[in-house]
Amino acid sequence: MRSFDIQPIDESLRSSIQQKIDNLNKPKGSLGRLEKLAMQICLIQQTLSPSLDHPCHLLLGGDHGIEREGVSVSPRDVTWQQMINFTRGGGGVNMFCRQHGFDLKIVDVGVDYDLTSYPAIMNRKIARGTRNFLHEAAMSEDEFNKAIQVGADLVDECHQQGCRVLCIGEMGIANTSPSSIWMHLFGNIPLKECIGAGAGLNSDGIHHKYEVLSKAVAHYSLIPHPSKLTPLIYFGGFEMIAAIGAMLRAAELHLIILIDGFIMTACALATCQLYPQAKEYMIFTHCGDESGHQRMLELLGANPLIRLDLRLGEGTGALCAFPIIDSAVRMMNEMNNFENANITKYF
Repeated sequence: MRSFDIQPIDESLRSSIQQKIDNLNKPKGSLGRLEKLAMQICLIQQTLSPSLDHPCHLLLGGDHGIEREGVSVSPRDVTWQQMINFTRGGGGVNMFCRQHGFDLKIVDVGVDYDLTSYPAIMNRKIARGTRNFLHEAAMSEDEFNKAIQVGADLVDECHQQGCRVLCIGEMGIANTSPSSIWMHLFGNIPLKECIGAGAGLNSDGIHHKYEVLSKAVAHYSLIPHPSKLTPLIYFGGFEMIAAIGAMLRAAELHLIILIDGFIMTACALATCQLYPQAKEYMIFTHCGDESGHQRMLELLGANPLIRLDLRLGEGTGALCAFPIIDSAVRMMNEMNNFENANITKYF
């Protein structure tokens, strides 16, 4: 895998930022989480006047070989059908991107369908889905490296357009399965506690999913594990690895990274296994309805901004949380201070 130069955030401005926050015409600390968000954003951007210029949303699509084992209530055809639907503006992600002014980029990283006739879909296809990790690694090391590079290159394109805040979503039937396994492996949590209903499995379906994933993990345990990359290569989806590449490059470029639901939190967890300092650039926006999501957030020491019980994916939870982030930035740039407002500072 290519290397990334991700630096810990420079703390030298912290006292100046805190002084500005405390001098805004409000009781000290009275805007709570907004003040903490403002501090994080200002430190990421190394400024007392932060901005959320040209927010971009990467919607990454890919299919999974493990879907063939019936671990999802939805068939894989839904992946390509939804990708086409996104080009027509009909998805949840489209609505929220329009509402909050995000530049939506729909990207085929590994969908098992020919989408080249849809110009609104960026063709970065590595293969038509991953292989079935019940029997073999989902991808080769070369495919893994290509997916990392796809994500990094997409962030470069956004950055060149002036992007300061990046949101990432996914479309890939069965991608809760690799997410659950990563949570199990990286968090040392019993697999059963990491598996949920996904897009709507009943109790029998969840049990079957557990049986399949248990066998896959048992097979995996018999092979050599030479590096931190091995579980990513063996279980990951192309859209998930591309998301990791995007997160790493965004952190390298000091962009604000909005982390969505269960799958993207799993990708953030994997990202932080490789480069722990990348977490400083992440805002964890939403705790969804998928079983285990709260536990995975706890592994990362993350306190999400909102809890709407969403399990749609696509990055929709992060987009819903964006107005809160916008409010934190507006607080820094638009609120008056005690001196200018001619208000006695009483603390």
